[in-house]
Amino acid sequence: MVSRESFAQWYRNRFVWMVEIMLVVSAGTVALVNSTDSAAEPADLRGQIMNRMRTVLEQTDPAHHNHAGHQVQQAATETAKPRVICGVHVYGYEPAEATKIADVRTVYGFHLCGIAEKQYPWDVAVKLAGPLIMDMSTEPPGIQVVEATAEVMYVDRLRQMFPDRYAQLALKEALADSEMADLRRRYDAAAGL
Repeated sequence: MVSRESFAQWYRNRFVWMVEIMLVVSAGTVALVNSTDSAAEPADLRGQIMNRMRTVLEQTDPAHHNHAGHQVQQAATETAKPRVICGVHVYGYEPAEATKIADVRTVYGFHLCGIAEKQYPWDVAVKLAGPLIMDMSTEPPGIQVVEATAEVMYVDRLRQMFPDRYAQLALKEALADSEMADLRRRYDAAAGL
């Protein structure tokens, strides 16, 4: 026969174990939710800036991406505007000591955007590409692209607009292979290819 004291001890131990198990399960659930949330937004600042740049550029009306005489070929019967699909590369940002995206004021980078018209493959898509400066202190962020003028050549204009350390990168670097692959995949999906 079991004494009252041993039964009481067994019952308390069972209760303590149940509480501990519930705490472990709760902590695991909180960790899972937090890791799921962070997967949507990169933990690193550069990744967050790239996401913000891409979003801003892709929300720009396709009519603002017409350049060098190119016109969007979307059929007149379709009312939906084609999507703008972009890949980006960050050369740097200021202030350089920023640790949160809210602290970043200016981004120096590169963009390659294609207007995803239905059934138009990437090779014939209207594109806009080149170094840009994004002013993150305004909403929506301001965008300046490097363009040559009748008076100033492209390289000279780039050096006027970019700090030297970023101008040197802009003369050599464009999109990373992984960003280019993602851009092509997203473009093909948007163009229905």
